[in-house]
Amino acid sequence: MLAPVGAGVTADPEWMGEFARHVEDCGFESIVVVEHAVVISAYSSTYPYAGSGRMELDDDCPIPDPLDLLAFLAGRTTRIGLATGVLVLPNHHPVVLAKRAATVDALSGGRLRLCVGMGWMKEEVEACGVDFASRGRRADEQIDVMRALWADSGPSGAEYHGEFFQFDHAMSYPKPVAPRGVPIHVGGHSRAAARRAGRRGDGLQPLGVAGADLLALVGLMREEAEKAGRDPERLELTLGHSLGKVTTEKAGRLGELGANRILLTASPTADLSRVKDELSACADRLGLLP
Repeated sequence: MLAPVGAGVTADPEWMGEFARHVEDCGFESIVVVEHAVVISAYSSTYPYAGSGRMELDDDCPIPDPLDLLAFLAGRTTRIGLATGVLVLPNHHPVVLAKRAATVDALSGGRLRLCVGMGWMKEEVEACGVDFASRGRRADEQIDVMRALWADSGPSGAEYHGEFFQFDHAMSYPKPVAPRGVPIHVGGHSRAAARRAGRRGDGLQPLGVAGADLLALVGLMREEAEKAGRDPERLELTLGHSLGKVTTEKAGRLGELGANRILLTASPTADLSRVKDELSACADRLGLLP
């Protein structure tokens, strides 16, 4: 369930706390939150998921830090999954991000899932001190660095030597709950995203693609996994749909496309009662309620 960032409520503690509890009570699998570290007003970058080239959010829309928000929601819930969708990976140093993610995962009892993207807003990435053109190569190392720090490296600690990051004898604790670390999914619409998901990720969350383009990305992810000696059947696929329009039949069709998870989007309203009713109706429609 995607938190309704466009409604301007995701920094409201009472609204989000009640929303999260109701999502959990309805039996949905996870809550997903978005990220922009900064939005540069009058940006010249092209938003790739709308024909206008402009994102649907206002420049001054409140967008809380995703991990801080998920940590807050972890304290208001007990079992629902907590996920980013997507976290703009170039905005973060992977050593610090590994610690923050592992902390949220440990304190929530292993409920965290990261979905990461490369970022489309050049101005945002550059404001975070990263070269936009090389963010893809950097992202590959970022994922490898986090996995190295999450792994049990014994008393000698972790080491990594790459183009962008280097360290020896690094001890990063706490570790994530699962031995394999926090799941990392890759979000995006490009072939590069699908390749990254196959080579390094735990799944793919395609954005703004459907039909033959979607099938091509999923196929590419699985091909790249095989080339890398990884089991493509272990990789998950997350597809999106509207909360108010999804039915068991539509969910079944997405399942036939290979979806392991359906990310639902609620109406963009700050009316909490309306959103709760929409959640309850969907849960009843899908047979999630007892």
